[in-house]
Amino acid sequence: MTASTDLFDPQHWFSAGRGPRYLQLHRHISAAIQSGDLAPEDQLPAERDMAERAGISRVTVRKAVAQLVAEGLIEQRQGAGSFVRGATPRLQQSLSSLISFTENMSARGKTSSSVVLESGLFLPNQNEMLTLGLGAHQKVARVHRLRSTGDTPMAIEMSSLPDDILPHPEQVQTSLYAVLRKTALAPTRAIQRVTAINASDRDSDLLQLAAGTAVLKIERTAFLATGRPIEYTSGLYRSDIYDFISELRQE
Repeated sequence: MTASTDLFDPQHWFSAGRGPRYLQLHRHISAAIQSGDLAPEDQLPAERDMAERAGISRVTVRKAVAQLVAEGLIEQRQGAGSFVRGATPRLQQSLSSLISFTENMSARGKTSSSVVLESGLFLPNQNEMLTLGLGAHQKVARVHRLRSTGDTPMAIEMSSLPDDILPHPEQVQTSLYAVLRKTALAPTRAIQRVTAINASDRDSDLLQLAAGTAVLKIERTAFLATGRPIEYTSGLYRSDIYDFISELRQE
């Protein structure tokens, strides 16, 4: 259903001295979503129509909608328009368990899928040499994937492994660890670092987020039982969907 244009009449949202117009419009639409005046799957008017009804420029409308998209309240669908997003259940993943994306989704009764963006054998970069203990002329297997559940892109993962651990990276389509277990080379422990960054334009497009949206970056170095490092993965995870949790114990 298309939202009522009366909702965007300036008398309902604009007050002099209350801040920039785009911010006031953003707050107004956000409040309408929270109150239920705008329901999930309601469509916002076209940018031109909203600008005319609100008495503002299309640039101002665009800034307000971009902020709502960045906060996960509005979804822009190519060729269709802007829609109120339904509630997306957040996913919890433990930082204390060595579990793959595929296994995590399966444990929640969800089906995961992957789009391989790049895979193959390459000469290692400096970070891969230091992290995985590789020589400058030893090959490294790289698998770069977009991970999704249903129609929702969830994460982008770039994994690097020594070529003797993963000689055929093209075999990895969904679960990397499932491939490694076939040769008894799956890691048994890992060290992870979690930071927050703003997604690049390309990564934002892949994750269907507004440019510059904050995402969670997780860097993981995984080891065999012998202590040998055999996997370095850098992943970007949607912060509007993921919660990473850890259990703390008293020493």
